[in-house]
Amino acid sequence: MPNVPFSAWGSSVSGNRGRGPLEQGARTQLRSALSRPACRAWLSPCASLSSLLRPPSPSPFPSLSSPPAAAPLLDLASSDPRGCPPLRSPLAAWAWSAARPRRFTMLKELFLTMLILALVKSQDTEETITYTQCTDGYEWDPVRQQCKDIDECDIVPDACKGGMKCVNHYGGYLCLPKTAQIIVNNEQPQQETPASENVGAAANAAAASGTAGGVAASGMATSGAMPGGGFVASATAVAGPEVQTGRNNFVIRRNPADPQRIPSNPSHRIQCTTGYEQSDHNICQDIDECAAGTHNCRADQVCINLRGSFACQCPPGYQKRGDQCVDIDECTMPPYCHQRCVNTPGSFYCQCSPGFQLAANNYTCVDINECDASNQCAQQCYNILGSFICQCNQGYELSSDRLSCEDIDECRTSSYLCQYQCVNEPGKFSCMCPQGYQVVRGRTCQDINECETTNECREDEMCWNYHGGFRCYPRNPCQDPYVLTPENRCVCPVANAVCRELPQSIVYKYMSIRSDRSVPSDIFQIQATTIYANTINTFQIKSGNENGEFYLRQISPVSAMLVLVKSLSGPREYIVDLEMLTVNSIGTFRTSSVLRLTIIVGPFSF
Repeated sequence: MPNVPFSAWGSSVSGNRGRGPLEQGARTQLRSALSRPACRAWLSPCASLSSLLRPPSPSPFPSLSSPPAAAPLLDLASSDPRGCPPLRSPLAAWAWSAARPRRFTMLKELFLTMLILALVKSQDTEETITYTQCTDGYEWDPVRQQCKDIDECDIVPDACKGGMKCVNHYGGYLCLPKTAQIIVNNEQPQQETPASENVGAAANAAAASGTAGGVAASGMATSGAMPGGGFVASATAVAGPEVQTGRNNFVIRRNPADPQRIPSNPSHRIQCTTGYEQSDHNICQDIDECAAGTHNCRADQVCINLRGSFACQCPPGYQKRGDQCVDIDECTMPPYCHQRCVNTPGSFYCQCSPGFQLAANNYTCVDINECDASNQCAQQCYNILGSFICQCNQGYELSSDRLSCEDIDECRTSSYLCQYQCVNEPGKFSCMCPQGYQVVRGRTCQDINECETTNECREDEMCWNYHGGFRCYPRNPCQDPYVLTPENRCVCPVANAVCRELPQSIVYKYMSIRSDRSVPSDIFQIQATTIYANTINTFQIKSGNENGEFYLRQISPVSAMLVLVKSLSGPREYIVDLEMLTVNSIGTFRTSSVLRLTIIVGPFSF
């Protein structure tokens, strides 16, 4: 049967269940002792503080004044180093109490007195710890009665990836390169060392922790005890106030009595780890392999100094492929450039198509307004996206270089632009007309009536305008024996015997036609002015039609039409006599009248 601790309660022989002063004090001291975690761990797992301090139940044995089953005794013969009184089993306490009922009161008081002394002594040597909660990364150690570090590298499966090694650290763990050098404190108490040695140890530990990636180190020059595995660096002799910069930084302590303390034994040589060397102040300092030239980086690599070591990296724009640095072709990656990308060793640059230029960000292309920047067009410039076009004014056309403008010879392109003559001019053309004509509506020629504008005929002459000119004819065209009448007719007097063989009257008329007039064409109509009864009128061309250019067609008994049957070219003048014969029906009367028609053919067809 396991030993089950019970509360030790005192009772009088007479059966009084009250508690005396000593008994009350013992109970208080016992409660305080059993409240410590160390004492509770020492007791049996079945025991509890409530069962130990529970008041005794009424005795089932009338002959005994105090039931021993509920009152175990304290064994003061042996004591635990922690100050926790060991207890006997309930059965032994009951047997002892039943055999000596009369001495129970005396022994009880003696035991309680000794218990009080033992508990007071225990409180003098060790303070009561009433908390068991630890911060993250620590757990409570019931044996050592303090928080201890949790080794995550043992309990976390595959804690570090990528070929890194797991190193346990205070409250956590670190993933470091496998080549990192580590100084581990295996919870061995450190002896207090002289100041110079302490400085060297601090530097060594700081250097080692720096090599491991900047692990935090706490200054522990006095105690030197660090719970759990970890990194230790002592910095007691280092000058400067105590500064705590973070969990992964060093804690540097300065002795207030000597703030600028120098190592007392500068001749003492310290051992520095690889990548460090002893300084003038007898501490380990990092070796800059890159500056010293002791690195083994290739010529195409860049040396980067690290704490305790160095690294060989490829320059920007290169990537490591095996042992060589190979240029990164940025142009094969996502399009950084707006239009064109040009790869260069270790870098790249962007180019733009013709007509574009790089923006301020060096990868976007913006359109160049060539019309504003450098107008190469001879006349008109129009900007378009990425380029420009040139245009010419009316009357010009682009030359082969697409920049210059050449005049268009409109007169050469068509012969119908002008009625008479086309004159080419820069960017345009103009029409000219011959003498005696004027330009109308820019292209056609119209005859100038010189008789109205510049009449150069004498007073006895009359001006007759024709196409392209004018002529002066006598106002009295009658020749002897003809006499001019008020009707502007030349009449031969009947009394004159000569007139019998001549036409009775002659009428002078003038007309003008254009050259190359289309034929046949009716050009002039003749008609009798006096009509006689019982007469017959006949019409004929008496003279001026030697080449047969004209034809006279009678259209009525008293009129006839002169028809042009051959095309005429001028300038030329034709005088045609048109005769009308009048004969009565019985043949006793015959007379004739002549219309002397002067036809002037102009020099042009307009």
